[in-house]
Amino acid sequence: MRAIGQIVRERREALGLTLAALAEEVGSTKSYLSMIENHRVTNPPSTQLLTGLEQALHITGGELQRAADWEKTPVHVRQQLEHFADTTRQAQDLLHWLKDATGKRKEGGRSLDALHRSGQLSRRINRFLKESGVEDGQSSGDSSDAPTDDSVTTSEKSSSVDAHIPIRYQVPVINRVAAGYPTDFTDHDYPRRIADEYIAAPDVVDPDAFAARVVGESMEPNYREGDIVVFSPEAAFESGCDYFVRLEPDHESTFKRVFIEGEGGSETIVLQPLNAKFPPRVVKRENVSGMYRAVWRMSPL
Repeated sequence: MRAIGQIVRERREALGLTLAALAEEVGSTKSYLSMIENHRVTNPPSTQLLTGLEQALHITGGELQRAADWEKTPVHVRQQLEHFADTTRQAQDLLHWLKDATGKRKEGGRSLDALHRSGQLSRRINRFLKESGVEDGQSSGDSSDAPTDDSVTTSEKSSSVDAHIPIRYQVPVINRVAAGYPTDFTDHDYPRRIADEYIAAPDVVDPDAFAARVVGESMEPNYREGDIVVFSPEAAFESGCDYFVRLEPDHESTFKRVFIEGEGGSETIVLQPLNAKFPPRVVKRENVSGMYRAVWRMSPL
């Protein structure tokens, strides 16, 4: 909001009035009006003087009085209100972009899913979160009670999420994982965290997480062919969860629900499909070179 002095100076100069002429008309002094215009008064002018200035300068709508009320507002409250106003403008910009990008499909607009897959949606949301302060927990003017829900698709933890948790990592999509019989797996000799394709996986905080597309139907109905599943090497092992499993000695891989049977050196791994048409497979613990827990799933609508 503009300051009282700025409003008075701009309007006075637009009307071609001198400070002396304005001071005489409103019953003030030239020096005091000069202090107002140069923002050198500690407290806003009186209501009587503000009313006189509005009449003399033909200012309507109580603009000077609103400016005075704003200047009387404590600094920390003004900072919060300015932050909320900035955040609102940024949110409006994001909504306008979404409308422009998706609202004219016949003229080449893109679907929301396409914007998400391309990474544009996550970049826009992350920029909004960073600029608005939500990413740092400052959306309400302090760092407490920051929102903890997330954004743009579905995850294993929630089927309805909003856009408050920042997308921290672009997860590399390194290959396909067989939801059927074990098949050869390759990461194409890429270094860790590097791939030709990435996805934005909300709420995934493991920097070494990787993703793969599901092939086959053994994990239906929970996972269907074409779904992208994110796996986290950091996620704690828990029997009965779904895992990307790497098998030796042939470097095969598969995607199954995993159960541990036995104890100590006699442990066996049960690879259990979710689709009843497929039988489980039991392998020795020493034939498993890696198990990476599924933590997030993206499914096409």
